[in-house]
Amino acid sequence: MRPLSAKRIQVSATRGRSRDLLRSADMAIAEARRRATRDEPAIVTIGDVTRVASQHHGHLFVDHEEAADALRQRYEAAGCRTDCTTDAFN
Repeated sequence: MRPLSAKRIQVSATRGRSRDLLRSADMAIAEARRRATRDEPAIVTIGDVTRVASQHHGHLFVDHEEAADALRQRYEAAGCRTDCTTDAFN
Protein backbone atom coordinates (compact mmCIF):
# COMPACT_ATOMS: atom_id res chain seq x y z
CA MET A 1 0.00 0.00 0.00
CA ARG A 2 1.31 3.49 -0.95
CA PRO A 3 1.56 6.25 1.62
CA LEU A 4 -0.64 9.29 1.01
CA SER A 5 0.96 12.29 -0.59
CA ALA A 6 1.25 15.52 1.41
CA LYS A 7 -1.03 17.30 -1.08
CA ARG A 8 -3.71 14.63 -0.76
CA ILE A 9 -3.56 14.80 3.04
CA GLN A 10 -3.92 18.60 2.92
CA VAL A 11 -6.92 18.41 0.55
CA SER A 12 -8.59 15.85 2.80
CA ALA A 13 -8.01 17.99 5.89
CA THR A 14 -9.42 21.08 4.14
CA ARG A 15 -12.56 19.20 3.10
CA GLY A 16 -13.00 17.87 6.61
CA ARG A 17 -12.66 21.33 8.11
CA SER A 18 -15.21 22.78 5.68
CA ARG A 19 -17.62 19.96 6.48
CA ASP A 20 -17.10 20.54 10.22
CA LEU A 21 -17.84 24.26 9.84
CA LEU A 22 -21.04 23.55 7.93
CA ARG A 23 -22.11 21.10 10.63
CA SER A 24 -21.22 23.67 13.28
CA ALA A 25 -23.41 26.23 11.53
CA ASP A 26 -26.29 23.72 11.38
CA MET A 27 -25.89 22.98 15.08
CA ALA A 28 -25.74 26.69 15.96
CA ILE A 29 -28.92 27.37 13.96
CA ALA A 30 -30.74 24.48 15.63
CA GLU A 31 -29.60 25.65 19.06
CA ALA A 32 -30.73 29.23 18.36
CA ARG A 33 -34.13 27.99 17.21
CA ARG A 34 -34.53 25.98 20.43
CA ARG A 35 -33.58 29.03 22.54
CA ALA A 36 -35.96 31.43 20.78
CA THR A 37 -39.30 32.06 22.40
CA ARG A 38 -42.56 32.08 20.51
CA ASP A 39 -42.94 35.02 18.11
CA GLU A 40 -39.26 35.90 18.52
CA PRO A 41 -36.65 35.33 15.80
CA ALA A 42 -33.84 32.91 16.51
CA ILE A 43 -30.55 34.81 16.78
CA VAL A 44 -27.54 32.92 15.47
CA THR A 45 -24.13 34.57 15.36
CA ILE A 46 -20.75 33.89 13.84
CA GLY A 47 -19.52 33.50 17.41
CA ASP A 48 -22.01 30.67 17.91
CA VAL A 49 -20.51 28.84 14.92
CA THR A 50 -16.93 29.27 16.16
CA ARG A 51 -17.95 28.10 19.65
CA VAL A 52 -19.61 24.95 18.29
CA ALA A 53 -16.65 24.28 15.98
CA SER A 54 -14.33 24.48 18.97
CA GLN A 55 -16.44 22.48 21.41
CA HIS A 56 -17.68 19.75 19.10
CA HIS A 57 -15.00 19.47 16.43
CA GLY A 58 -11.86 20.58 18.25
CA HIS A 59 -11.03 23.53 15.97
CA LEU A 60 -9.18 25.88 18.28
CA PHE A 61 -9.05 28.71 15.76
CA VAL A 62 -11.71 29.47 13.18
CA ASP A 63 -11.29 32.47 10.92
CA HIS A 64 -14.16 34.95 11.25
CA GLU A 65 -14.79 34.99 7.49
CA GLU A 66 -14.69 31.18 7.29
CA ALA A 67 -17.34 30.89 9.99
CA ALA A 68 -19.43 33.65 8.40
CA ASP A 69 -19.33 31.89 5.02
CA ALA A 70 -20.43 28.58 6.54
CA LEU A 71 -23.23 30.32 8.43
CA ARG A 72 -24.44 32.13 5.30
CA GLN A 73 -24.56 28.86 3.35
CA ARG A 74 -26.46 26.94 6.01
CA TYR A 75 -28.72 29.94 6.82
CA GLU A 76 -29.91 29.96 3.21
CA ALA A 77 -30.18 26.16 3.00
CA ALA A 78 -32.21 25.93 6.22
CA GLY A 79 -34.73 28.58 5.16
CA CYS A 80 -33.82 30.82 8.07
CA ARG A 81 -35.00 34.08 6.52
CA THR A 82 -38.46 33.52 7.97
CA ASP A 83 -37.57 32.83 11.60
CA CYS A 84 -33.91 33.73 12.20
CA THR A 85 -31.57 36.67 12.22
CA THR A 86 -27.77 36.63 11.89
CA ASP A 87 -24.70 38.80 11.70
CA ALA A 88 -23.17 36.69 8.91
CA PHE A 89 -24.28 39.08 6.17
CA ASN A 90 -22.76 42.22 7.72
